Amino acid sequence: MNVGYRVRIVLPALLAFAAAQSALFAQHDAWQPSPGHAQLPIWPGAVPDARPAKGPEVAGTVVDASGHKTLVGGKPWIYVDNVSRPTMTVYSPHGPNTGAAVVVFPGGGYNILAIDIEGTEACDWLTSRGIMCVLLKYRVPCATVGPHRDCPTALQDAQRTVGLVRFHAARWHIDPRKIGVLGFSAGGHMVAAISTHFGKRLYRRVDAADEGSCRPDFAVALYPGHLARRGKNGVLNPDIHVTSQTPPTFLLQAEDDPVDPVENSLVYYSALREAGVAAEMHIYAKGGHAFGLRPAESPVAQWPQLVERWLTTIGMISK
Repeated sequence: MNVGYRVRIVLPALLAFAAAQSALFAQHDAWQPSPGHAQLPIWPGAVPDARPAKGPEVAGTVVDASGHKTLVGGKPWIYVDNVSRPTMTVYSPHGPNTGAAVVVFPGGGYNILAIDIEGTEACDWLTSRGIMCVLLKYRVPCATVGPHRDCPTALQDAQRTVGLVRFHAARWHIDPRKIGVLGFSAGGHMVAAISTHFGKRLYRRVDAADEGSCRPDFAVALYPGHLARRGKNGVLNPDIHVTSQTPPTFLLQAEDDPVDPVENSLVYYSALREAGVAAEMHIYAKGGHAFGLRPAESPVAQWPQLVERWLTTIGMISK
């Protein structure tokens, strides 16, 4: 096992520990996207169910006890904490426009956001394939967490953002029938949450963007968490209600995931299959957790190509 692989295994534990030990964070001002990309507030006024933040929004890199940056795939990674004003950042496609769009949910256990390794880097890949990407910086840490790690405020942000993307479809030159979601870890859980909670908004109508549907047309959940009830073999989180209207879904996870066991993907896939929802699942022997799109020793690093083929299969992009 090489050093990079060991880092991927221990990263989630470091995430949990570092969230409680701010000394491990090299903090900077609030996160800003790269030049040429503007953050847009998703709520024009008051944020629903807002609670006082524990401090100002900060971004930075995770360092170890010796002050060295923690590396994944040979590079450090950026976290965002204390998000009380959620935003979306739009990344336009490069080259021919497929008409498809994807809203990306970074992971971070609903405590922080892994904004680059599970956010901007996914947008770089998607836009290179002619797919518009919308990076959602949703509220963290979660103010109210349910018994199964559900985060209603983050889901409000997700519903609002998918609705906004569909509302602006003509302006942004995308097909309103080709708007999907993609998420990692806790973001993968939010993929399942919005895929099964689109019939009713969790907040009062704000404007015309809330009148349309916030149902994703397709969904990609990568090493998702909080879908299987711990200690209950093969039992789906009861807050996730899969129906025949749940969108086509792609699932990927590694058997050796030390944070979110592979049962999370298995139990969700089983529910999708029982409901007659088109689904594709890939389980790898090795890969760990929180690998994002970084280089990996395991073939799990090939997942973007699998997603591209799947999107072609379900008619979201052409060959």
